[in-house]
Amino acid sequence: MPRISALVLSLLVPLGASAQETGKEALNASETSIIQPAGESELSEFHWIARPVIVFADSPQDPRFIEQIEYLSAEEDMLRERDVIVLTDTDPDARAPIRMQLRPRGFMLVLVDKDGNVELRKPMPWTVRELTRSIDKMPNRQREIDERRQSN
Repeated sequence: MPRISALVLSLLVPLGASAQETGKEALNASETSIIQPAGESELSEFHWIARPVIVFADSPQDPRFIEQIEYLSAEEDMLRERDVIVLTDTDPDARAPIRMQLRPRGFMLVLVDKDGNVELRKPMPWTVRELTRSIDKMPNRQREIDERRQSN
């Protein structure tokens, strides 16, 4: 359990440079984790740049939050390939902009497409496989796949 807590805390503490990155910068920094605290970020920062996956919990010790972060950390490459940025928010008292917009209750996983539409809300952790299957069915992702095929 201490290893898991250390992992979660290391993901929640923003690095100096990554705390200032937004949108495209955060997505392209391959040496930087795609899992970052939501902080004062707004969903509009990622419009047409990335697919935000937001993980909410009332505490960083929530077992569902820990499980979700472990799932996402284990398969970052699959998420990065789909332009996913993971934002975490475990402080309901901070009233961050994304929390105010999406209004979670306890643990919640939210998937937002590049066009800004909320595509998925789940009250339980999802594996990366489940997430990527949902992403791959989205019209915007289908278009990206087609464009990639045509350019090859």
